[in-house]
Amino acid sequence: MANLFKYVFIDIVKNKIILFYTVALLLISLSVFNISETSEKAIISLLNIELIVLPLICGVFSTIYFYNSSEFIELLVAQPLRRKTIFKSICGGLVAALSLAFLIGTGIPLLCYSQDKAGLIFLLTGVALTACFTAFALMAAVFTKDKAKGIGVTILMWFYFTLIYDGLILFLLFQLSDYPIENYMIAMSCLNPIDLVRILILLKIDIAAIMGYTGALFKDFFGSNGGTILSALILLLWIAVPALVALRKFKRKDL
Repeated sequence: MANLFKYVFIDIVKNKIILFYTVALLLISLSVFNISETSEKAIISLLNIELIVLPLICGVFSTIYFYNSSEFIELLVAQPLRRKTIFKSICGGLVAALSLAFLIGTGIPLLCYSQDKAGLIFLLTGVALTACFTAFALMAAVFTKDKAKGIGVTILMWFYFTLIYDGLILFLLFQLSDYPIENYMIAMSCLNPIDLVRILILLKIDIAAIMGYTGALFKDFFGSNGGTILSALILLLWIAVPALVALRKFKRKDL
């Protein structure tokens, strides 16, 4: 498994798209930190990239890579290798390479300009989102034989988690504004990994102070040690569940 993981990792790292992704993140991050008055404002600006651009890039790239590697995967399956080992190597290689690109692109500027908890949480949640949407992409690719449909499903999942879900939440808040639903908002935020990451980062830079009573509830729950641990476990579930579903399908799929 180690040799296969190494091959996949090196193959992805050499990809021009990944190199461009790394350089683009690095240049944008350095520019944002240089023009921002404080490191907190810079992190807020970079938050849009982590919550919108990162999931899209990871999802689409992972889907395309899986489809383009179909012949290689068929060759591996014909060898005395377990399908579980093959899938883990591909998934691990994708997550490791994409995470490395993110850590280099945003980690170097953060180490230079923001050596605090907010910067650390930003990096850790970025890696978590990378793994999460890579798992979503592989699940879409495994369940869909057609390449165009697989990419379309991945984009639809990204669209749902970044835009549609928030729209539904705002609609419910508007319709149920007369009812005390603040406590339910905590549970609903856990049903979207992007919203969960957004809350964790904003709380670390004390933006919740301007969010009123709802922000105070979020801070009391997610800001505590127990809430932070629970949030980390929920993010791990968002990574593990789609990855395990994809693995189970891959083991039974007729290639």
